[in-house]
Amino acid sequence: QVQLVESGGGLVQPGGSLRLSCAASGSIFSIYTMGWYRQAPGKQRELVATISSGSSTNYADPVKGRCQISRDNAKNTVYLQMNSLKPEDTAVYYCNTDALGLKGATIERRDYWGQGTQVTVSS
Repeated sequence: QVQLVESGGGLVQPGGSLRLSCAASGSIFSIYTMGWYRQAPGKQRELVATISSGSSTNYADPVKGRCQISRDNAKNTVYLQMNSLKPEDTAVYYCNTDALGLKGATIERRDYWGQGTQVTVSS
C-alpha cells in the first residue's frame, strides 16, 4: 500500500504564509504526478496545484502567483508554499499522487489521497 501523510497546516492571519508537506511511503515503485487539492465547507474539492514527475507545474487561477508547488523525488515528498493567504483559502488541503504501488500481491497504478490538513486564514 501507499500512504500519504500531510503536515504544515494551521491558523494564519491574512497575508501570512504556510508551507504544506506531503510524504509518500509504503510499497512504491514509481510516483508520477503529485498535487494538492482543497475542500472548503459546503464546496466541492478543487485543484490547487500539480507537479509532474518532470517537474512541470500547473496552478488553479485563484492561487496563481501566490503558491508554489515543488517536489523532492528522493524523499517522495511534495510541498506547497502558500503566500499572501486570504480568508477564502480556508479549507482542508489534501495531497494526491498518481503512483505505481503494491497492494497485496498486485502491482497497481492508481490515485492515492492523504487524510487532509486544515488551513484556516483568519484574523
